Amino acid sequence: MAAKPKLHYFNGRGRMECIRWLLAAAGVEFEEKFIESPEDLEKLKKDGSLMFQQVPMVEIDGMKMVQTRAILNYIATKYNLYGKDMKERALIDMYVEGMADLYEMILLLPLCPPDQKDAKVALIKERTINRYFPVFEKVLKSHGQDYLVGNKLSKADVYLVELLYIVEELDPSLITSFPLLKALKTRISNLPTVKKFLQPGSQRKPPMDEKSLEKAKKIFNIK
Repeated sequence: MAAKPKLHYFNGRGRMECIRWLLAAAGVEFEEKFIESPEDLEKLKKDGSLMFQQVPMVEIDGMKMVQTRAILNYIATKYNLYGKDMKERALIDMYVEGMADLYEMILLLPLCPPDQKDAKVALIKERTINRYFPVFEKVLKSHGQDYLVGNKLSKADVYLVELLYIVEELDPSLITSFPLLKALKTRISNLPTVKKFLQPGSQRKPPMDEKSLEKAKKIFNIK
């Protein structure tokens, strides 16, 4: 039996959470090796496990994979969540790259200086309702299907639903004007593999609080 994928990261969302979501949606059990200190990270660097001296790192199929999008693409390909042909993969990639732009803005929000935070939140909200969510609402409306691409679950659907949950944590009202996105969120959340991941006690990580933020900053030497 093949070994379970092993995820190397700190015990928080960060850049590993979308990988956790995709593995969970694919029904793949995985192990986590948490980086608890700067020394843990240094050990991984010294033993040659981190190609670019950075995490996330995922041990899968005999490889030590780094770079979040490369990892997501491998998982999506391996578990048939990446469309049926080149055109579908191109659509999936375009959608995911757009989602990633918004995801990145929210991901970096905890590191924002306090005097800039209100302006950053306002920008995120404006981009959400005027730039990003309308695109995906329009895609779903244009073909009337249950999923973004090819009427089949793909990494784009999983990434979008994770993003919808994160945006709702920021401001639940941001999704109210997008009924098809709300329906997609409900539909994907009710898939047995995703439903299991959304239950308390799963490997899904909570929003970052002050304590976990300070720990992460110490591990990664962020000032």
